[in-house]
Amino acid sequence: MASSTSVVLAALFANGAIAVLKFGGFLLTGSPAMLSETYHSISDTGNQVFLLIGIRYGAQEATRSHPFGHGKAQFFYSLLVSVMLFGIAGWESVRHGYDALTHGGVHRAGGDVTLLGATFDPVYVNYAVLLGAIAFESYAFWKAYQGITRQMTEHGWETFREAFRKTSDVTTLTALTEDTIALAGAGIALFGVYLTRTTGNPVYDAGAALVIGLMLMSFAVALAWENKRLILGESLPKPAEDELRTIVVGWDGVTELVDFRTVYFGAEELLVTADVAFESGLDAATIDDRITELERALKDYDDQVQKVYVEPEA
Repeated sequence: MASSTSVVLAALFANGAIAVLKFGGFLLTGSPAMLSETYHSISDTGNQVFLLIGIRYGAQEATRSHPFGHGKAQFFYSLLVSVMLFGIAGWESVRHGYDALTHGGVHRAGGDVTLLGATFDPVYVNYAVLLGAIAFESYAFWKAYQGITRQMTEHGWETFREAFRKTSDVTTLTALTEDTIALAGAGIALFGVYLTRTTGNPVYDAGAALVIGLMLMSFAVALAWENKRLILGESLPKPAEDELRTIVVGWDGVTELVDFRTVYFGAEELLVTADVAFESGLDAATIDDRITELERALKDYDDQVQKVYVEPEA
């Protein structure tokens, strides 16, 4: 949880600072790509606030009305983030990019700017802002990258694609996705602004805005899909679940595993239930001791396992 919080705080700091700088660049140059990036960073800043709310809300203790705690709050708020990425940042970027392409491209806000006695082309402000954005986002990306690689090492996942499909830590996953898009978006915007400046053709700047928007929307859909699987109650991936099954089947006194189920009820918080047949000669006290030891063994084997319910079967 602490790791997720630090990842989100790093992204919040980076995106908040970058949003102000990008908007200043847009006011000076009227660049569609800079406006798209402004929408992107404003959306990302709001998203980090949602993720922090999810972390704080999800950390609340279990209550009578929420007996398994509030861990799924992180899944809900991450889903809201994907909607914001799609509906605000993505859609607005696409709309402004398309509008710029069909209505003449870049409309520069003014001429050269004089600052401290020096006159310069404001396009250089865009260059500086975007390069600064890449630096800030690289820091945020590195924090999220460390978080996801820690999980990959812990669970034995070999690729980022596998981690994307299997992780329950949607807060870190969302931050990593946003930071990846932000880095790519800043690079695309920088390239588009540069090509328009050197060729005089506004289509590159406008096209960069459109590409950024489409990229945001596609990643938002993928992120929403990953949150959907957890909100609906996904189980532990089969290979990992089979390892827990093996522990139960091989436990002292167990003759048959009648039923076995797992489900995530929060980020890296797993519920395990098992219906188990024990040897007929065991008395109730012995069976109770075996169940207690089995529950402890399952929790020790995988620290994601927070709740275990073993039901003895006749």
